[in-house]
Parts: sequence; C-alpha cells; structure tokens
Amino acid sequence: MKVIRIDGRFDRFEELLALILASFAYMDGRIDPPSSAHALTPETLRRKAEDEIAFVALAERGLVGCVFCKPEPDCLYIGKLAVAPASQRKGVGRLLLASAEETARDLKLPALRLQTRIQLSENHATFSAWDFVETGRSAHPGFTRPTSIEMRKRL
Repeated sequence: MKVIRIDGRFDRFEELLALILASFAYMDGRIDPPSSAHALTPETLRRKAEDEIAFVALAERGLVGCVFCKPEPDCLYIGKLAVAPASQRKGVGRLLLASAEETARDLKLPALRLQTRIQLSENHATFSAWDFVETGRSAHPGFTRPTSIEMRKRL
C-alpha cells in the first residue's frame, strides 16, 4: 500500500466520492445533522483537492483511504479522513495521518486539529489512541446542543 498526494494528474474523483460515502455510511441515522459528505460531488471533491492538501491511500484493488488537510494559522485541519470499510483496522488511517503530520511539520505547524461528531464514540476512542485530546465542543447552525467535538494533537 502507498499514500500519494492528489495533484493535477489525479482523475479518480468518482471513485474517491464512492470511498468517502462508503466509509461514512455507518453514520447515517446516527448523527444529526447528517454528514456533509452527502453534499459532495466529484466536482466539489476536485475543487477541494485544489484548495487543500489531499492524500489517497492506494492498494492493489484501488483507493482504500483519503484525508484532506487545510493549513490554519496554528495547526493543520484534518477533514474527510476516510478508510474503506474492508480496509479499516489495517493501518490505513495511521498512514494517512502520518502524511498529514509530515505536512504539518513541513509547514512549521505545531498541531493537527479535527472535528468528530458527539455520537461517534468509537471515533473519539481511535483519535485518543492516536494522541488527540478533546479541546472543545461546538454546535452546527440551528442546534442548541453540541454536535461536534474538536480534538488536537500536538506534534
């Protein structure tokens, strides 16, 4: 398996969208509001890859994971970290996170930041095991209760 940075030659956005939707499908019916992944299209993913720093994990059978990274003043924001269901718990997420950490170091950013939904306790446990700590909670527009947890990892 290898991780590559998405660049102008990457042309597999349909496959990338299918990967994200499959890996986020377990959230359907569990989180409110629904995942923003449902609003993605191949074209919006193409633009996202142009505006952010994106990586995909490739195996013999195709794309097995991705992560999008967005530099912020004091950290690198990690979004749309997705691993194909059949490839979960096999180190794909750690490989993608290692690429994000290397990017943050190259950009002289001292931390990674991500958000995960309140209801997804298994994600909280995974990110905690990867040295992320909770730093805050926030609500999506229109909600009076927290819907997301912010987590950071110092590098």
